[in-house]
Formats: sequence, C-alpha cells, structure tokens
Amino acid sequence: MIDIIPGILEKDFAEIEKKLQIIKPFSKKVHIDFLDGKFCEEKSFLDFAQFSKYKDDFFLEAHLMVEDPNQYIKPLANAGFKRFLGHIEKMGNLEEFIAKGQIFGEVGLALDIDTSVESISINFDDIDTVLLMSVKAGKSGQEFLPEVLEKIRLLRQITQITIEIDGGINEETLIASRKAGAQRFVATSAIFQSQDPMESYEKLLSLN
Repeated sequence: MIDIIPGILEKDFAEIEKKLQIIKPFSKKVHIDFLDGKFCEEKSFLDFAQFSKYKDDFFLEAHLMVEDPNQYIKPLANAGFKRFLGHIEKMGNLEEFIAKGQIFGEVGLALDIDTSVESISINFDDIDTVLLMSVKAGKSGQEFLPEVLEKIRLLRQITQITIEIDGGINEETLIASRKAGAQRFVATSAIFQSQDPMESYEKLLSLN
C-alpha cells in the first residue's frame, strides 16, 4: 500500500493556509518543508507556532532542510508536528537527532540527490523512515531525477524501512519509484497545480 502526502514549501503563512484548506477535504497528512537559507539558498516560513491551530486536522510532517536540524525538533513538537525528517548533510549528531525525535514522534533521515545511501552510518532499526530527494533539495516544481531509482533499489536491498520520495512526483515517476521499492511519496505540483487537486491525489493513491 502506498502513501501520498501533499507537500508544501512557502515563504508566507497565508499561502500555506490556502494549501492546507485545499487538501483538508481529502488528506489527513501534510509534509511541510522548512529551509533556513543555510542548507541551500532558499528560505521558507519558519514560525512553527503558527501550525499549532492545525495539529488536530493533520498529521504534520516536518522536512528540515536546515543547518543543525536538532534544534528545531522541540519547537516543532510543541506546534503539533509528529514526524521529523532531518537532512544528514547539515546534521552535527545523527544519534542526538534520532533520540530527540523519538521522544516526540517518528523520526527519519533525509538524503539530498547527491548524497549516497552509504552515508547513513546508523542502524536502520533506530529510525522510522528514510527520505530520498529525487530532485536537488530546495525548490518545488523540479523534474524528477532518475538516478534516485538506483538509490531506492540499493536501500531496499539492505533494509525494509519505509522509503519516502520527494521531488517531481507524478503518475509516471511514482510508478517507477514504487517498482524500485519506495512506499511513501510527497506530491506538490502534481496536486496544487492540478485543476482538481482531490482527483489528482486520488489518482496517485490508486497507483498500487
């Protein structure tokens, strides 16, 4: 069974709320991108407390494209986030991030498109998911990079952990990623640039 999570990357909370209202009728989960301008040039909305009003409406997943993601876990948890995905490229202490994340919910490690699976130096039993970027982290609307498929296959050979894919997800790329071994997919443009977001979401969800 695959899992589709609408993804939101915005600099303005009003735009985030517009998208939350769009998906509220059909999705109980949402993936929020946080960028601090240090991990990459882009920066997003970073006032976590604003999300607390939605903690009963959605399972909130935080994708931390930031320097030292450890520092963000507690304030995100206070706002109602339940899953924390931190990029290992800017993570000082993997064990600390995992331990802190487990206190408040689910925790996973994220790898940018150029980062190898071998860079994960911890036991996969200690985390809930691995997120693989299928584009260069930082911007929505990019095209899916097929080199991620080999990373999915490699990861699936060594662990049965949930593999989440983020970037350029549409019907074609979802099917290819699912066949390689991924189970969870972050859909952004495929949903929010659609004339019928609910129909697009349900179509992706049906691609088992």
